[in-house]
Amino acid sequence: MNNQMECFTYQEIMSQGKSWEATLNSIDSLDGGVVEWLRALNTPQGQPLETLFIGCGSTYYLALSAALFWCKLTGLPARAMPASEMWLYPEYVLAKKAQKEGENRPYLLVAISRSGETSETLRALELFHKRHAGKCLAITCYSESTLARQADTLLLTRMAEEESIAQTRSFTSMYLLMQAIACLVAGQSDLREQLDRTAGVFSPLVEEYQVLIKGLAENKKFERMVYLGSGINYGLACEGMLKMKEMSLTPSEAFHFLEFRHGPKSVVSSGTLIVGLVNETAKTQESQVLAEMRHLGASVLAISETENGLAADYPIALRSGVDYQASRVLTLPLLQLLAYHRAVDKGLNPDRPTNLDAVVRLN
Repeated sequence: MNNQMECFTYQEIMSQGKSWEATLNSIDSLDGGVVEWLRALNTPQGQPLETLFIGCGSTYYLALSAALFWCKLTGLPARAMPASEMWLYPEYVLAKKAQKEGENRPYLLVAISRSGETSETLRALELFHKRHAGKCLAITCYSESTLARQADTLLLTRMAEEESIAQTRSFTSMYLLMQAIACLVAGQSDLREQLDRTAGVFSPLVEEYQVLIKGLAENKKFERMVYLGSGINYGLACEGMLKMKEMSLTPSEAFHFLEFRHGPKSVVSSGTLIVGLVNETAKTQESQVLAEMRHLGASVLAISETENGLAADYPIALRSGVDYQASRVLTLPLLQLLAYHRAVDKGLNPDRPTNLDAVVRLN
């Protein structure tokens, strides 16, 4: 598995620019009824009581970031949860009293699934429909999937299907699709146009930093990885953690930046690599955390739009030139490559991580 060209995971990571471009271009050809339905969400008559984002594994982490982005952009209340929480504990999720006080306004359910066949997500949707709780918008990569057939409205990625088990281009393509739809609902055409520019930034960014990323992945000094991110970066930090754990079996954790000080920093040692996704609006505070971790002996890889003010041994500057929110997707290929090269260096198969299946189906 030393030949990168023979590895599906590497090919899927490196093809993301094309997938992003195809997915974003597809939005322009959306059915008029879908567009009308989406735009109605931002009218007083069409606003849902709350937007609920669900997923499993990677798509749950996508949901965490998506819900915050959706809330900020549209002004509509939103939250994220694992699909199993809605399925097993609906009384904590779908509050009847809240619906009554909201004059029977329905929820909007955004169900995210690469395959569209994940059991927990399908069971959550079934329960959601049985309770007549509202409408479901599905985001998936497969048009013939069960989720695609059962949702009220469907949004599909393009060129994002995968042979490998660990999600890479499917994750980023679904993330961009969700962001673009939020722009459509909110009438944010300028931000929508900036999302289009990310595909052109992808290749130069990866080319510039892949040698650095590979070197860090192969550094035997690092026995533990800690991913830090706050705001919309937290879900993405969790996804970076998951990729490292799935592909390379390296002990990995994810935390909000300032929360890491409250106990978890006890794990920091000279064998720790801290990976920080730095928010431009909170750069001073988050850099202080990174500086403290360096003082405790950790090494720091920090990713931000610019290198200015970064307390890092290994700074990565995106220099994307796009809005901070639009640039978030660019952090993910770097985190994916870090996990991929780590797995290859350990003699593991990134395409087929230990104990995992591409689709989780419950009996």
